[in-house]
Amino acid sequence: MLTATPLPPAAPMAVTDHAFHAALGQRIATLRKARGLTQVQLAEQLGVAQQTLAHYEAGRLRLLASTLAKLADVLDAPVEDLIGTHAKRAKVGKRGPAPKIQQQLEQIEALPKAKQRVVSQMIDAMLQANASG
Repeated sequence: MLTATPLPPAAPMAVTDHAFHAALGQRIATLRKARGLTQVQLAEQLGVAQQTLAHYEAGRLRLLASTLAKLADVLDAPVEDLIGTHAKRAKVGKRGPAPKIQQQLEQIEALPKAKQRVVSQMIDAMLQANASG
């Protein structure tokens, strides 16, 4: 006969864990809203209760890795965007096309130093004109 062993109570979140999960929850809520989904709709797609999703978004509940992967799929966003490592990984290579400004920066980096300076001066001039006008 098999017996179920109860899981030990979850340890309280460390301050850094809480900050991470709060930021993760905020990113989930932002992406959900950008996709035009309610908490109820997203929760149904994830197979969780709306209250559970609300706890995820508030940073009060940890997501399982399997839920995080499904969430990224449903929201059509890389897991890196959800967990906040997108910017760090962009240089290594991310899935999908790079934003136009990133492509332009990469092209500028490939220019000779003299041309890079000209482009830099043009950008500085535009930013100064924008700041003063």
